[in-house]
Amino acid sequence: MEKNVLFYIILAILVVQYLVHLLLEYLNARQFKSEVPSELSDVFDETEYRKSQSYKKTNYRFGLFSDGFSLVATLCFLWFGGFEWVDGLTRSFTEDTIPMALLFFGIIVLGSTIIGLPFSYYKTFVIEETYGFNKTTKKLFFLDKLKGGVLTLIFGGGLLSLFILFYQWTGPRFWLYAWIMIGAVILFMNLFYSRLIVPLFNKQTPLDDGSLKNAIENYAQKVGFELKNIFVIDGSKRSTKANAYFSGFGKEKRITLYDTLINDLSEEEIVAVLAHEVGHYKRKHIIFNLMVSLALMGFTLYILSLFINNPEISRAIGVSTPSFHAGLVGFALLYSPISEITGLAMNCLSRKFEFQADDYAKTTFSAPPLVSSLKKLSKNNLSNLTPHPAYVFVHYSHPPLVERIRNLKA
Repeated sequence: MEKNVLFYIILAILVVQYLVHLLLEYLNARQFKSEVPSELSDVFDETEYRKSQSYKKTNYRFGLFSDGFSLVATLCFLWFGGFEWVDGLTRSFTEDTIPMALLFFGIIVLGSTIIGLPFSYYKTFVIEETYGFNKTTKKLFFLDKLKGGVLTLIFGGGLLSLFILFYQWTGPRFWLYAWIMIGAVILFMNLFYSRLIVPLFNKQTPLDDGSLKNAIENYAQKVGFELKNIFVIDGSKRSTKANAYFSGFGKEKRITLYDTLINDLSEEEIVAVLAHEVGHYKRKHIIFNLMVSLALMGFTLYILSLFINNPEISRAIGVSTPSFHAGLVGFALLYSPISEITGLAMNCLSRKFEFQADDYAKTTFSAPPLVSSLKKLSKNNLSNLTPHPAYVFVHYSHPPLVERIRNLKA
């Protein structure tokens, strides 16, 4: 079919986004030869720093290849009528709107997963393995992919079906009902993700009684943070990298510690990390992020409702017969620059919140153990100690380590 103006706009968006990403990656890579910041010289010796530099360079080169391949594949798929072919294939099976949309997206997601699988496998079993991070087995790797696919099929397919039903029942007002539905799902996932989804992939066990549990509970009681659920997750079966996170609200709130974190840090350092997480809760960052995300989602859905009936949106991805599912893809691609801008704003806000959480931990517990924990985690994860400011501005949801240390020591 003849390509419309929006088709070329989408091509331009994809190319410009890739070139900006490429420039940022290049600028960031130029920083790899920087000396170890003085604040971290007590943690990184020359050998360890060379290893972290090598890890970053390896990931940089791998990213150049995988991102370039992704762009070329996407452009070819668009240019040679890939979406039109998939649309025609789905219509050969059914003309019903919901089954057609489910089949359309199912084929695209399946194709994308198959194409991306070798890259994911290489990153896990070559790059992460080489630098001592990978602990997952090939069986577990493919089982995770299968479980993820099933969850996508169930939840993604269910949400898409309801989304289209709202559109069929309410017409132009569908965005409002879809917004309420998505808001309910987000709230549900925030409450029950750790209870319902995490156990499908990891084993969670209550933290054993002992000095660590006592130290955590004593701190929580000191700051008036009601806490009954402290769990340990077996993150070590996939990676040596450590983490901890807070989830849920009310009676469902819990703190989850990776077993690798418990092995890497002292008790005082672990409490300091949790004090940071409690700071997010006390400063209402979780509620604020949830509300902002819902507001942005409502805005996006409203804009979608204005354009979804426009046949030019479907033709923008080369689909000659307008449909809801083609319009959804076309809109997502055309809307992506706005998503990039809102993402920048959210990252900027997130970095500010991280400083506030650090300040809370410093005030209510102690700065030195949080500083030492951040240093250890950065060393063990071979983190980038000298990221380029432009790269930080676009991609980082957390401030660079050196900035956090300076703030904690101020």
